[in-house]
Amino acid sequence: MRLEGGSAIVTGGAGGLGGATVRRLAEAGMTVVIADLADEQGKALAAELGGAVRYVHTDVTDEASTRDAIAAAQEAGPLRVAVSAHGGPVAGSRVLDRAGEPYSLELFERTLKIYLTGTFNVLRLTASAMARNEPNESGCRGVVVNTASIAAFEGQIGQTDYSAAKGGVVGLGLVAARDLAPVGVRVMTIAPGTFFTPAFRMEKEAAQEKWGTAVPFPKRMGEPAEYAQLVQSIAENDYLNGEVIRIDGAQRFGPR
Repeated sequence: MRLEGGSAIVTGGAGGLGGATVRRLAEAGMTVVIADLADEQGKALAAELGGAVRYVHTDVTDEASTRDAIAAAQEAGPLRVAVSAHGGPVAGSRVLDRAGEPYSLELFERTLKIYLTGTFNVLRLTASAMARNEPNESGCRGVVVNTASIAAFEGQIGQTDYSAAKGGVVGLGLVAARDLAPVGVRVMTIAPGTFFTPAFRMEKEAAQEKWGTAVPFPKRMGEPAEYAQLVQSIAENDYLNGEVIRIDGAQRFGPR
């Protein structure tokens, strides 16, 4: 699929993985909407990258808010690429604490709402917009790229909510790709390993020492630009559909 001249929306576009993706797609000639709740960071990135990039305050769990972001992208051209790279708070606790008390159902549902329901909301609404595009020579009208995690496959202790949500994103991918095949919209999923982003709230060297050494090769944390490069490759290759791609340096999470 040709990216130049089309538009894209990146949820979580003010963050680490999302921000790198916004840069990459803009460099490829797309008009990009940064859809996020982080107003300060989103506006700053849009101002840095210039006229082809716009920030729209967006709550992915709200239909009207998400539709507004999609409409903003479509103002600049056909929506060809949607990337769900948004995140949110995760409490990170065991099913039972040391006193035997159960994990909060409210917190569990909050995590699923952000990571799984929010991803589905973006998927269904962007696919609806893409279905109205003119198809290319392969019949492709657009691509939706969802973000899971290797925690979907090897969740660690205290990750029940996060792993369940990301596992849901993985399970969503193939079925959605089959659902959307008649309208020429592809669905792909990326499952990142340990990537260094501002979410770590620590210096890169310290994070690398703590987490990067557990990666088999390259023996370091992933770079957001590497995630963004994969997004572009997926978008441009029409024969990639319905699959999950791990990008993790051969890392497999242990229990802790």
